[in-house]
Amino acid sequence: MTATRCGFVALAGRPNVGKSTLLNHLLGRKLSITARKPQTTRHSLLGVETRGETQTIFLDTPGIHRPGRRAMNRYMSGQASSAIRGSDVVVLLTEARRWMPGDELALRRVGEAQCACVCAINKIDRLRDRSTLLPMIDDVRARHDFQAIVPISALKGEGLDALWQEVSGLLPEGEHLFARGDVTDRPTEFFLGEIVREKIVRRLGAEIPHRATVAVERFTTKPHLAEVDAVIYVERASQKGIVIGRGGSRLKSIGQDARADIETLLGRRVMLRTWVKVRRGWTDDTRVLATLGYR
Repeated sequence: MTATRCGFVALAGRPNVGKSTLLNHLLGRKLSITARKPQTTRHSLLGVETRGETQTIFLDTPGIHRPGRRAMNRYMSGQASSAIRGSDVVVLLTEARRWMPGDELALRRVGEAQCACVCAINKIDRLRDRSTLLPMIDDVRARHDFQAIVPISALKGEGLDALWQEVSGLLPEGEHLFARGDVTDRPTEFFLGEIVREKIVRRLGAEIPHRATVAVERFTTKPHLAEVDAVIYVERASQKGIVIGRGGSRLKSIGQDARADIETLLGRRVMLRTWVKVRRGWTDDTRVLATLGYR
C-alpha cells in the first residue's frame, strides 16, 4: 500500500516574479489575484491540491523585499517569512534572464529556514534562445544546494509537471490535513474582496499603488442571486477622487470588471455595490490593519 504524503510548500521570491500565477496554474483555477504591479499579493494564501495519496499545501507569499517603515510593509514581510519557516519545502522563483539583487535577498531568507528548497526558473517563454538557460542554471546551482532546479513558464504551463514531481518527492509521509476536494481555508468573503482589489490595482496601479484595500461588509446568497457590499478604503481624499473618477466612471468600471469575475466564482448573478471611504494612515496603523483583515 502506498504511503500517504502531506506537506506545506511555500512559493517564495522577490516581488513580481510570478508566484501567484504559478499557484493558479498548479491548482488549475484562479485562487490568487495577479497584476503587473509588484507587491500585489499581501497575504500568505493557502491552496490545496490532492493527487492520489499526495496532498500538497501551497502557500503563495508576498514578494520578499526589505521591510520599510510602514506597518503594511512589515506585515507583508512577516507573512512571507512565517510561511517559509513553517513549510516542509520552499520553491524559490527567479526569472529566466539574470539573477537580481532581490533574488539574493529571497535566497538569504530561504537559507535561514534550513529546509528543502527547489529553484524554479520562471518566464522561460520570454527567452528567444533557450540555450541561454544553461549558464543561468549553472549560476543558480553555484549559489545554493538546491534539491532541484526546474525551468518553467508559470503563465504558459511549461515545466509544471516536472516541478510537481520534484516537490512531491520531498514531502514527508503523513495523513492528509484537508478533505479531498478542499481547495483553501479562506472564506468566500476574502476572495470577493481580493477580486475587487485586483481590478483596482489593474486599473489604477500607477496612481494608487498600495494605498487601497477592500472590506466586504455584506455577502448574502439566494438560489440565483448573490449580493455583495464592498468598501474600498484609501488614505486621502484625493485618492478617493481618483478611484471614483469623473462622474463615477472609474468606480463603475472597477465594479463591472469585478462583478464578472465574482459571477464566475459563485456561478450565479451578482449584485455588487461599492463605496469608497477615506481612512487616513491605514497602511501604517497595526490596529487598523487588523480590523481590515491584516492580522
